[in-house]
Amino acid sequence: MTDDTQRSMLVSIGELARTTGLAVRTIRFYCDEGILEPQRSAGGHRMFDPDDATERLLLVRRLRALGLGLESITDVLREERSITEAVAAESARLDIEFRSMAWRRASLRAVETAAPAQRADRLALLAAVQDGSAAHDCLVRFWWRVLTGLTRSDFDSFVCGNIPQPPADPSAGDVVAYAELTALVAEPGLHGAVGQHLWGRHPQTIRNRRELFFNVGDVLMDVFPLVSEGVRPHAGDELDRFVDAHANARGERDSPQFRKQLLAAATDTDHRIHRYWSLSAQLSTTPATIGQAHHWLHGALNRSTGHASEN
Repeated sequence: MTDDTQRSMLVSIGELARTTGLAVRTIRFYCDEGILEPQRSAGGHRMFDPDDATERLLLVRRLRALGLGLESITDVLREERSITEAVAAESARLDIEFRSMAWRRASLRAVETAAPAQRADRLALLAAVQDGSAAHDCLVRFWWRVLTGLTRSDFDSFVCGNIPQPPADPSAGDVVAYAELTALVAEPGLHGAVGQHLWGRHPQTIRNRRELFFNVGDVLMDVFPLVSEGVRPHAGDELDRFVDAHANARGERDSPQFRKQLLAAATDTDHRIHRYWSLSAQLSTTPATIGQAHHWLHGALNRSTGHASEN
């Protein structure tokens, strides 16, 4: 086929507009963006291969109808990304956008439904937390500082089981609870109090933090059902194993003196820690939190040392 024959088969931008139903200015824009690559007539006018140009423009229009941006569409046309990949990326972007909008809607409702006297405080609390993802990241950073000594894999497992994910469609109560959690972990001194709550006093004496973490974790797993069933703290196997884990981690043995030292190191009466785990329980789908299980064990330890106060 000669060049003259090829040129005779090309169509003008006006003809292409009539064929595709797109405006001339739209086709011209796509040319300027590199989506279409026209040839030029002797007079300098844009000319197009009718089949190729029509196919590309129809694909562009269909992808635009799904909300894809020109950058993604250009990647598809250049075969740098498949249609499946481009659609999946747009779907993921929308998921993030929808979660952000759901958070904003719940935040607005939380302010709207607050009692007039509480509305200013509620507004200040929620304004400090822009979305659930940012709040979750804040909690993760807090616990990464607390759980120094764990591997990243160990820590990721802790995150999955103990830091509640922001709900995809939160209620007004959910966003308030999450915002309060974020405010709590920003309080000076809470990091140290929570660290002492988990590791005890003088954590530098712990020879292997990871081993202590997992040994205590095994005990907590057995305490969860007791907490869920409302069983009151008491001496027994769970408490003995908890004390043994801390004693062995420090090269010591379980004894009345060691139990008193362990109890003296507890920060279990800190109202901020109780509030943190209460809010976590509100947002969690698990029957109990590690904070509640720790509280049960400290209550049992309190009783085993001769202190009969309620826990």
